[in-house]
Amino acid sequence: MFPPHLQPPSFDQGSVWLVGAGPGDPGLLTLHAAHALSEADIVLHDALVSTEILAMAPRAVLEPAGKRAGGDRTPQLRINQRMVQLARQGLRVVRLKGGDPLVFGRGGEEALALVAAGIPFRIVPGISAGIGGTASAGIPITHRGLARSVAFATGHDSSGTLADTDWAALAHGSEVVVLYMAQRQIGAIAERLMAAGRDADEAVALIADATTARQTVTVTTLRDAGRDAAVSASPLLIVIGPVVALRPLLAGWQQTEPMTVRRQNVGNA
Repeated sequence: MFPPHLQPPSFDQGSVWLVGAGPGDPGLLTLHAAHALSEADIVLHDALVSTEILAMAPRAVLEPAGKRAGGDRTPQLRINQRMVQLARQGLRVVRLKGGDPLVFGRGGEEALALVAAGIPFRIVPGISAGIGGTASAGIPITHRGLARSVAFATGHDSSGTLADTDWAALAHGSEVVVLYMAQRQIGAIAERLMAAGRDADEAVALIADATTARQTVTVTTLRDAGRDAAVSASPLLIVIGPVVALRPLLAGWQQTEPMTVRRQNVGNA
């Protein structure tokens, strides 16, 4: 897995690694993440982590610990307690989170819980969907002459309602806005952005299943974003801003096939 001149760090018993699984494509995992999965005794994983990535932990017990809007949710306090409990049993624990652990992933809360319990830990960054997913869709989130600033925001708070964000300041403060977990709230968010002066015809990209073989990209407008997002059955990454106009220029030539699992041919007995 590693070049011979690289030595991975020790994954000690009784420790926890908070690992970013990236936006979906197994090929976008870091070497540290792959090492952690290969050494783990147990993996507490988010709901959206793919089976291909989980298969990279062949010796580990896999335990769901995710949150899906409108679906099953594991309370954060329970996740924190479970990490501590397992580490105190002397296990190598991976807390596997989609994207990056510290970008809308509550990794900071989990790290603080481990500090309070005296559990050693490592944070393994991952490629956040706001960077990896937009790149896979052929949308540079900054581009000379179009956008010199980008803001990342969540669409809802911990209760699932519209996030208490200063949307007017966001509308004026950044040329590009990338929204996580905003599928249910994008209509209300669009209204606030338009009320603050964003153009109703401004381009919006709705990216579903980013970086996977199922990826789809719908380009719409701020006016129609709420209507178009409502028909998607998959979680969306939403991009607002002038850089969306670059997608038609790039997507036709861009290679985006994700890493896939090699299937073994099984002969007749």
